[in-house]
Amino acid sequence: MTEEILLDADDRMDKAVQAFRHNLDSVRTGRANTALVEHLHVTHYGQAMPLNQLATLSAPEAQLITVTPWDKGALNSIMKAIQTSDLGINPSNDGNIIRLPIPPLTEQRRKDLVKQVNQKAEESRIAIRNVRRHAVDELRKGLKTGEVTEDDEHKAQEEIEKLTHAHIDQIDGWSRLKEKELMDV
Repeated sequence: MTEEILLDADDRMDKAVQAFRHNLDSVRTGRANTALVEHLHVTHYGQAMPLNQLATLSAPEAQLITVTPWDKGALNSIMKAIQTSDLGINPSNDGNIIRLPIPPLTEQRRKDLVKQVNQKAEESRIAIRNVRRHAVDELRKGLKTGEVTEDDEHKAQEEIEKLTHAHIDQIDGWSRLKEKELMDV
């Protein structure tokens, strides 16, 4: 039973780290990255769908994202979705392709984005600690029901602590990397 609890905790902590990394992709840096807009929801023909299901996204230059809709009728819907988003990007189009120029970030905006990254990192650390708490509770239940011995419970708790620290270190590493990327001019 302890092995199952440990495997479940490790799997859930891995998913928290992956979710954090995915969240980091949506934080805008000074460089063009299609991850900024690919999950932007566009209402087209009365249905909301992610932008990456309506168009081809590319970043041909360091400061430019291009959006090529598969259906030219979706051009206005995509423009509207980009303009109403919180990206702070002003799109332009030529009737076929939407161009999203990525302006350079100001020092204040960089600091705000670093705070945002740190907040997301803390949320992910909390999620990992919640997984730890759940696993420890499961071990205690197993101890009360007699499915787990005291020695096994103690060893499993130590293992859970190691897993927790390892995953939090991963979160911190990705956070520092993104912070460095944001602060590079």
